[in-house]
Amino acid sequence: MHLDCLLEIVNRQLIENQKRFLSATEILILHGIWEYKTYNEIAIKAGYSPGYFSNVVAPELYQRLSQVIGERVTKKNCRMILESYGTSQATLEIRNLQYLAENLVNCDRVATLPEYRQHKSPCYPSGSVPLDSPFYIKRSPIEDRVYQEIEKPGALIRIKAPREMGKTSMLLRIIDYGNRLGYNTVSLNLEQVEQTTLSDFNQFLRWFCANIAYQLQLKPMLEEYWDEDLGSKISCTLYLQKYILKSINNPLVLALDEVNQIFEHPQVAKDFLSLLRSWYEEAKREPRWQNLRWLVIHSTEIYVPLELNQSPFNVGLPIHLGSFSPVEVQKLAQRYGLDWEDGKETKQLMAMVGGHPALVHLAIYHLSGDEITMKQLIETAPTATGIYSHHLQRHWAALETQSELAQAFRRVLNATEPLGLDPIVAHKLSSMGLIKLSGFKAIPSCELYRSYFMKKGEQHLYSIFEPLAALK
Repeated sequence: MHLDCLLEIVNRQLIENQKRFLSATEILILHGIWEYKTYNEIAIKAGYSPGYFSNVVAPELYQRLSQVIGERVTKKNCRMILESYGTSQATLEIRNLQYLAENLVNCDRVATLPEYRQHKSPCYPSGSVPLDSPFYIKRSPIEDRVYQEIEKPGALIRIKAPREMGKTSMLLRIIDYGNRLGYNTVSLNLEQVEQTTLSDFNQFLRWFCANIAYQLQLKPMLEEYWDEDLGSKISCTLYLQKYILKSINNPLVLALDEVNQIFEHPQVAKDFLSLLRSWYEEAKREPRWQNLRWLVIHSTEIYVPLELNQSPFNVGLPIHLGSFSPVEVQKLAQRYGLDWEDGKETKQLMAMVGGHPALVHLAIYHLSGDEITMKQLIETAPTATGIYSHHLQRHWAALETQSELAQAFRRVLNATEPLGLDPIVAHKLSSMGLIKLSGFKAIPSCELYRSYFMKKGEQHLYSIFEPLAALK
């Protein structure tokens, strides 16, 4: 049996009996066992000290597996016992499914099963995908790398992707993984910060500290640690080190979502990001700071000038979330009950939306309900009557209020090859998901945008997309 299948079976039993999944380091050991590697080889490849796996992780892993399986597990017999256990569990699950099929068909009880209701009537895909949703597509091996990294002392993980590419859905699962490890977790979305707060560095740091305390169910205690003579940077640093990290026993996963919001306030961004970098460096020599694990999520590259040694964007683990692959599109279609095995429908959809996760999900949702055919979807996609009308109109409205972006995007649409753009304009269009960047050279993200905005511009004689003689 394939190891991934075994891990799923074992995880289901562990969460049922011990309320905790396999950790990333435990999974590393199992992969190493399958590849016949020593503990030292596994540890060195993963960036851990050699004795950590053999003396700390492995003994606890074998103890947990022994409790679930009911017989003693060691490194020597681990593979044999797991394969035997996995086969028996898979057989049992098949028998249970056969029993349900034989005894519940045409029975009123079928309509009351949560799994059945979910399959027959899935929720309209909007926003992040809930933790318990069967329609979340795991981004392997990216997520496994993040899970491994989050367990490392003082870790910093940077996740970048345009809007609606799945950042927040992944963030939910990273936070959940941290909770299952017994870590403290805090998630701050900078889109929720008022502009007046974002434009005042001292006020922003107080908001930052107060919200961390609130989510950890601690008293704010700001006045006890804030000192005007020391300044807001030192006050904030002491607050985290002497109060927050001292008040908790386990590591703290601190997620900052939509960090690009502060890019619009260059001085605040410069001060805060350099402060973040200093905390990351502090973890290399101060044990208490090692308990802080950072997640920095943003929609675009930073365009605020920073000194090389002050930027958190050139350290830590960089993660870039891209479009769905054809395999991932087919996997999602399968979960909606669609048979796309020959790949024809996948190619048609990707030719239009380029694997954009939110757009792919919306299409598959409508196609699974038999309310529209693939041919109809493709024909109407870039129109006001298609399933993407709201999405496209939202982008159009945003461009109407930002003429500089609109003009730059129009030039990209008309170009016959990748076009160079002003860095800030390029980053903003990329953040919206309208363009793809290679350096500062841009192309439209997908045919849907090219077709819609070109037609939209032709329909409006005095629209924002009219050629601008003043720019020539």
